[in-house]
Amino acid sequence: MQEWTWEYEGYDPAAERLRESLCTLGNGCFATRGAVPERRAGLVHYPGTYAAGCYNRLESTVAERRVVNEDLVNLPNWLLLRFRVRRSGRAWGSWFSPDTHALLEYRHVLDLRRATLTRTLRFRDDDAGVLGVEQTRLVHMGDPHLAALRTVFTAEDRAGEIEIESCLDGEVINGNVHRYRALNRSHLTRVRAGTREPDTVWLSCRTSTSDIGVAMAARTIVAEGAAVSSGFPPARRRAVHRLVIPIAPGRPVVVEKTMALHTSRDTAISDPLGAAADRVSTAAGFPDLLDSHAEAWERLWRRARLRVPGGAGRVLRFHLFHVLQTLSPHTGDLDVGVPARGLHGEAYRGHVFWDELFVLPYLNLHLPEVSRALLDYRYRRLPRACRAAAATGRAGAMYPWQSGSDGREETQEWHLNPRSGRWLPDHSRLQHHVGSAIAYNVWQYCEATGDTEYLHTKGAEMLVQIARHWADLAAFDPATGRYRIRGVVGPDEYHDSYPGADRPGLDDNTYTNVTAAWVLTRALHLLRHLPAWRRRELLERVRLDASDLPRWEEVSRRLRVPFHQGVISQFDGYDDLTELDWDAYRARYDSIRRLDRILEAEGDTVNRYKASKQADVLMLGYLFSPAELGRLFRRLGYDLDDEMWRGTVDYYLRRTSHGSTLSGLVHGLVLARARRAEAWQYVQEALEADIADIQGGTTGEGIHLGAMAGTLDLVQRGLTGLETREDALWLDPVPLPALSEYGFSLRYRGHWGVGVRRRSGQLEIRVPDSEESPIRVVLADRAVTVAPGETCTLILPTS
Repeated sequence: MQEWTWEYEGYDPAAERLRESLCTLGNGCFATRGAVPERRAGLVHYPGTYAAGCYNRLESTVAERRVVNEDLVNLPNWLLLRFRVRRSGRAWGSWFSPDTHALLEYRHVLDLRRATLTRTLRFRDDDAGVLGVEQTRLVHMGDPHLAALRTVFTAEDRAGEIEIESCLDGEVINGNVHRYRALNRSHLTRVRAGTREPDTVWLSCRTSTSDIGVAMAARTIVAEGAAVSSGFPPARRRAVHRLVIPIAPGRPVVVEKTMALHTSRDTAISDPLGAAADRVSTAAGFPDLLDSHAEAWERLWRRARLRVPGGAGRVLRFHLFHVLQTLSPHTGDLDVGVPARGLHGEAYRGHVFWDELFVLPYLNLHLPEVSRALLDYRYRRLPRACRAAAATGRAGAMYPWQSGSDGREETQEWHLNPRSGRWLPDHSRLQHHVGSAIAYNVWQYCEATGDTEYLHTKGAEMLVQIARHWADLAAFDPATGRYRIRGVVGPDEYHDSYPGADRPGLDDNTYTNVTAAWVLTRALHLLRHLPAWRRRELLERVRLDASDLPRWEEVSRRLRVPFHQGVISQFDGYDDLTELDWDAYRARYDSIRRLDRILEAEGDTVNRYKASKQADVLMLGYLFSPAELGRLFRRLGYDLDDEMWRGTVDYYLRRTSHGSTLSGLVHGLVLARARRAEAWQYVQEALEADIADIQGGTTGEGIHLGAMAGTLDLVQRGLTGLETREDALWLDPVPLPALSEYGFSLRYRGHWGVGVRRRSGQLEIRVPDSEESPIRVVLADRAVTVAPGETCTLILPTS
């Protein structure tokens, strides 16, 4: 495999769903899975197309209970193009399928640099001989409403005809996730189809409850003026263009299918169908589309330059490719959040969780306008978050754990355990720490960009309302002399109640309490430093009395953090849980990543055991540098020295099943600073999580966007110790032998293309020539100022 390409040799039906996800192409507005064009959805193939933010809500009955779910909608399949061949004067052969025809060659090549997927194959037809096929597709990065598929047919030994059906297929459902099969999955209604001769078909429909209009128009032509018989046979809920083309040995036939997609959410259009038809009619031919598409990607790659040698570098570039396809510069014009599974599949129903916590640290220093748009998604839903808090009798903003179209809580109330077949209550909506993640993202974005306008307006409103909620949720406990936050679920997710308890939730989750204290501290700092007129205006706008602020100060210093056996407790009462016999479970099961499902299927519950799905307490080491974490604990009145932190890391490492793709990522970054010898094992796991599908089938339902972006952040922030604060770049590099050389560019405070490179014990900072101010760079033992046009080389300590 070359540096910029990923190749898949041969045809393996069992791996088809995985390859489809990993070969998805997108442009931030919509994406199409890497499915074969000739097959509709079935047990093997799943050709899904998803538009960012296009959700629909459906009601279902599950286990005799009424449930309502909102899903990212699988749109009509534009990709469908099937073909069959015949010799002159004979009957048509069967429609080609890799599942039924004798394949002589079969290969997919994903070109990351040009963002194309090319399939080449040769097959033998009993009647028509050997036919070679090459198909190249793109989802245009320059024009975010266009996609195209070019197919080249080459007969090797016999003349004949080839029949092609190019189709827009509206007979689709959301069928990518098998465990959702009991739910209502038909989202599209009012499907209409038609033609615009001589070469275009169209299809329009609406989502059933959100009433989003969706329109596609597809132009299918035969290049180079070959004689063609063309027609438009009628079909139910499909628009079909039929072509019959003569084919002769050694004379390739080129068929180009160009598709335009518009929805009623788009701006600057009159109606989706008219916009789609107009756009496809004026679209260039495939060669020109490919050129302009590749040029747009070249500009994007320049803004996200990354150099890491070896296999790790290839995987990191692959991860970056999928991040940029999901959250491109076009995303900056949309009202969308960070979908946890990208635009690559239907797992998690396309919802927005806390994954921007792992995505924005990277985007802030490359595509800050996209970061700002993602924060705006949260700001627009701030009123809904305040209503959610008020509904529970609390002040401030309570953001949902899962968000979709309008910011209401989308977390399912019941989830299916595939191992036992039982539907179980889902209490993950108690992960209120998502509010702290949003506040953290606001602060980090503004520190990285210097965007004080955002910090003083929308950012301040979100930060203050989230802090307000934590201050109101915290209750004083005279017995401990501390404030406590009860009835929550932490990042671990396995533990959602105490054993035998009649109510869900846990008390004093350390991660929740410490991040709540951080939010309160940051909000107080911001209010003190706002211009007087803006502070007065903000307090009036959110109806906050300044007399409430002393309580915020007190809560920020006296939230409780539990400890046991000389380590930080994950939550109050953690030490009372039973130790799990990890060796016994590893011996009995191929994988214990989803230990919660295993135990429930055995009639047990993970709530009884000291066992975590992923990092919980250790997430604090992911978000905060050792120095800042120490300051946070001291502010709370606790001592946290290196020995206690290392002991805490060791303790939870032995008790974590890594049931989330985020787990290896977080542990890798934390261990890079706490215990380097073991860090690479977890970094490798994070790099391979999706490409090797380590969770056994989940990647076929969509890539894990947070984990992919997090590996980029691991290099950018974890290995360099990079922090953006106090109007400076702070660096504290970590020597990780397996990643001892790397380089990347940053966009920082008006400087485009600040180069950071580590090699041979040196750290090089290069600031491109401009009229911007010099950059202040701070290391543990020195501070330097690098002016535009200058390069600074720093000799790093050997240990």
